[in-house]
Order: sequence, then structure tokens, then C-alpha cells
Amino acid sequence: MKLKVGDTLPDAQMSVMGADGPTRVSLSGALQGRKTVVFALPGAFTGTCSTSHVPSFMRVMDQLKAKGIEDVYCISVNDPFALDAWGKDTGATEAGIKMLGDADGSFTKEIGADFSVPEIGLYDRSNRYAALVEDGVVKVLNIDEPGACDISTGERFVEAL
Repeated sequence: MKLKVGDTLPDAQMSVMGADGPTRVSLSGALQGRKTVVFALPGAFTGTCSTSHVPSFMRVMDQLKAKGIEDVYCISVNDPFALDAWGKDTGATEAGIKMLGDADGSFTKEIGADFSVPEIGLYDRSNRYAALVEDGVVKVLNIDEPGACDISTGERFVEAL
């Protein structure tokens, strides 16, 4: 992954489900002037993402808010329909996690977080990472090895702050 502490996240048009259907959100606009956590994972409704990674951030939302985190964003290479349903299904949306779709994977590729595992049908997905981002600049970055979900979990991330 080429993203590192001190980098400014590139702008990207993320897809979200709005009140009137799918819409686009500027990532740099969402991060501007805010202290946020951005975490990414391979995909909606996938095993570890659903049973471990997203729930780990749900468990630490109060701790993140106590540390001044204003927003928590989950990025996945998925469409807004899948992410909206997944956010509701897991309880992530209700917990306050905002699901952002990098539908074409361009943001994920630009920061060097993409990987593929063709034998299980995953192409150009995002590696797992979690970042503290202040006004668009990466201040803390936890990156997992592909296939692992340890360093980028909510609990491990809170420890890094």
C-alpha cells in the first residue's frame, strides 16, 4: 500500500444511498475540517467483514467519540445499494458508521490498497486498513496484511490513537 502517515487522501467521488436514491459524495468535502476515522475492507456481506471488522468499529464508537472523532467512514468497493442494505443488516448505520462505496475501485487503486483473489471471486477489492484523518491528512494508519483482520480492527485502532 502506498498510502502513508502524512499523506493527504486524494479526492474521490464515493457513492452513498441518499433519501432519494444513489448519490455521489466528495470524499475530500466529507473530510474537510473534520477529525475522522476511515476504515476499509474487501466487501459487503463477506464473512470476516460482516462478523469481525464492522462489528469491531461498532463496539468502539463511544471510545472514538470520546477521542474527538466526528465521523467514522467505512469504504468498500461496492455499489450504494449493497452498502445501504449491509449497513442496515449489520447495525453499522444505526451505530453511526457511514458506508461509502468506491464503486469502480478508483480510490482504492489510487492509494495502492487494491488486491484480487480470483479463485474466490474477489477482483480489485480493498485491503483492510484504518486511518485517523484530520482535515484530509492521514495522522495514524493501521494496515493489515491481505487476508488478515487484526491490526485494522476497531479495538486495535483505538489502542493506536
